[in-house]
Amino acid sequence: MRLGWLEAVALTATIANAKDLAYSPPYYPSPWANGHGEWAEAHQKAVELVSQMTLVEKVNLTTGTGWMEDRCVGVTGSVPRLGIWGLCLQDAPLGIRFGDYASAFPAGVNVAATWDRKLAYLRGHAMGEEFRDKGIDAQLGPVAGPLGRYPDGGRNWEGFAPDPVLTGIMIAETIKGIQDAGVIATAKHFILNEEEHFRQAPEAQGYGYNVSESLSSNVDDKTMHEMYLWPFADAVRAGVGAVMCSYNQINNSYGCSNSYTMNKLLKAELGFQGFIMTDWQAHHSGVGDALAGLDMSMPGDVTFDSGTSYYGTNLTVAVLNGTVPEWRVDDMAVRIMSAYFKVGRDQVRTPPNFSSWTTNEYGYEHVIASEGWTKVNHRVNVRRNHAKVIHDVGVASTVLLKNDGALPLTCKEKFVAILGEDAGSNPLGANGCDDRGCDNGTLAMGWGSGSANFPYLVTPEQAIQHEVMKGEGTVIAATDNWNLENMASIASQASVALVFVNADSGEGYISVDGNEGDRKNLTLWKNGEELIKTVTQNCNNTVVVMHTVGPVLIDSWYDNPNVTAIIWAGLPGQESGNAIVDVLYGRVSPGGKSPFTWGKTRKDYGPALLTQPNNGHGAPQDNFDDGVFIDYRNFDKNQETPIYEFGYGLSYTTFAYSNLNVHRLPARPYHPAQGRTTHAPSYGKPGEASDYLYPEGLDRVDLFIYPWLNSTDLKKSANDPDYGMKHDEYIPDGARDGRPQELLPASGAPGGNSGLYEDLYRVSVTIKNTGHVVGDEVPQLYVSLGGPDDPVVVLRQFDRITLAPGQETVWQTTLNRRDLSNWDTASQNWVITKHPKKIHVGSSSRKLPLEAPLQDLH
Repeated sequence: MRLGWLEAVALTATIANAKDLAYSPPYYPSPWANGHGEWAEAHQKAVELVSQMTLVEKVNLTTGTGWMEDRCVGVTGSVPRLGIWGLCLQDAPLGIRFGDYASAFPAGVNVAATWDRKLAYLRGHAMGEEFRDKGIDAQLGPVAGPLGRYPDGGRNWEGFAPDPVLTGIMIAETIKGIQDAGVIATAKHFILNEEEHFRQAPEAQGYGYNVSESLSSNVDDKTMHEMYLWPFADAVRAGVGAVMCSYNQINNSYGCSNSYTMNKLLKAELGFQGFIMTDWQAHHSGVGDALAGLDMSMPGDVTFDSGTSYYGTNLTVAVLNGTVPEWRVDDMAVRIMSAYFKVGRDQVRTPPNFSSWTTNEYGYEHVIASEGWTKVNHRVNVRRNHAKVIHDVGVASTVLLKNDGALPLTCKEKFVAILGEDAGSNPLGANGCDDRGCDNGTLAMGWGSGSANFPYLVTPEQAIQHEVMKGEGTVIAATDNWNLENMASIASQASVALVFVNADSGEGYISVDGNEGDRKNLTLWKNGEELIKTVTQNCNNTVVVMHTVGPVLIDSWYDNPNVTAIIWAGLPGQESGNAIVDVLYGRVSPGGKSPFTWGKTRKDYGPALLTQPNNGHGAPQDNFDDGVFIDYRNFDKNQETPIYEFGYGLSYTTFAYSNLNVHRLPARPYHPAQGRTTHAPSYGKPGEASDYLYPEGLDRVDLFIYPWLNSTDLKKSANDPDYGMKHDEYIPDGARDGRPQELLPASGAPGGNSGLYEDLYRVSVTIKNTGHVVGDEVPQLYVSLGGPDDPVVVLRQFDRITLAPGQETVWQTTLNRRDLSNWDTASQNWVITKHPKKIHVGSSSRKLPLEAPLQDLH
């Protein structure tokens, strides 16, 4: 078995200290699942099933069969004797990647822009139903990493917002929706995967960068807890079944080899009961990753179609030679099957009825091996009525940034101009670019493995033309952004010019116009600024609609008096045009709030993306020196005035806030967790090598990953050039210790110490619709933690409420202990500091008219 795990333990420590690089301390052993809380029944079922398995059957659950060896992007080995066929794992966070007759949902960033828990749940549930009906066991989403440290990070749109609370609440509701539908949700990418540059050394080398290792995201303990780990705690508390570790290194230890992040933070501190899978090809070693907490290798092979695996046969060998304890593999299998039972896969499971690798009805079952010709696509339509929730999220996530009376439109406009490529169709078709790897036509999702196929895409051009045609107006569309002369001519005739512009990004294996996943800058794409300039010079009623993956620089045109309205519509999915029309024409009053800050310059946001190697040929070092000060926290700290702040959004009506009341709730004192775990449970004995030879008569599939041995000679079976080394010299201290372990102070339940979630205050506010139309308001509660190193304010609660004209309501919410705490590195626990604390309530991070001190905290 290869010993590449040295990168994650002792060798890393030596190198890091020698070069004065950030260092990730080891934490062993890997905690074993205990079935805490709502996991109890699923855990017991898993234990009963795993207790019947042989060693190779357990190993088979932990190991993918290889890239393109089965119908899904990832499939585990099976246990036919017990009725378990391989688990199907499939992208993406916004719909079924490579699927047919399935929906294309709005992106995560749009969910955040709704600030609506219910819609987050409904979208998750609808996606779960589609994955379930396609025969998929685990959806590879939702996303909390990247969180969004960099506004130009390529995959921010897959997640929610650069705020841990907004992301935490939305990822939790999405998980609940997916898993209530009977599918395992996968929280990813764990952790600090904040940019695409250098995330994988081979990928970076392909772009011409001379680096030998993947980027290291270097962060301190306090920042980790208060910012980047926070939403993963919410995911674990929501019962997420799986977590995907990331490509990058964390403090110079690979994400899928990092015992500190997987063993300590996720399993020991947060009490995660499910399983950790690798990102695809993020597996770096066998023994080391197993001991560091990795439970499942995806897609199973070391590199795509290599026919070799760090797990599979090598994991069988590692148990038989005593390098990996039997209880560790037992725990892997129990965690996998616990997630399986928790979401009810034993009740709703059907075999996959689609193929990721062909659109044809018939194809190979094992594509890379060209074996098993059969019917692979059954054309099962799983969309149900999900267009409604897609439409509802699209409408609710539309953010009105400016309105000088231009909106809503009335259908009585004499001449409506629809201008910009972003209004129209991709000439190649909505799915004409692989994994949406281009920026042709209207933008409704970003690119990469986080994308899905469109069953259809209603463009703004189509929907607006249909709307105008209901009356007697004229409507002309022009979508060539470079023919500015034509744009000027049309704009000069228009009573209203609707200009559509965009900015795209995606995953790093695709580069679009030199944007290697991450954006090169924050400008609009496809000549967008010049298009706006040209139209505004020729029409004094210009409405700009932006479909973007995140913030763009609008300083050169937002305050132009001829720009009479600005809308951000994000990445709304298949119902894009229908959703924007409902807002433009006032059928719905916009209620979305910006899930990020709109700055005047890129520098206003803080550190730039790391785009050039800075550590010789070694791992580029990305130091998170900005700590918890990203997005609005950074603007507040530096007293930079944004154009539009985090949480900002206009409506066609107005709202007033009054009567802030704060009530202290009875609460028990907070107690750190104490005591020890149980012994590591073991559900079988390894047996002898002769028990695990390839079965007689097995017709092996080429390059398929199996758990069996070729020989009773373990060295010959291992496919490991380092097998002759003395293994015990490289096993970290305590890594195989199955004795009871001390509980961490902040641990005790899924999500952390249950005392953290005890409510301390009830807050109420009166909100009134003071306008003339029905509208949605998003009250936001921020807290000032009071310390000299704390942000000015941090978001802690929010809601979305609908009010008729003149109607008022009392909005109530609560603050729990975690909401008011800081992470204390000395005690390794959450503490409420002595600094005076204050709450602020209003409609955005900069519009907080109500405030009150918090009394009797100590």
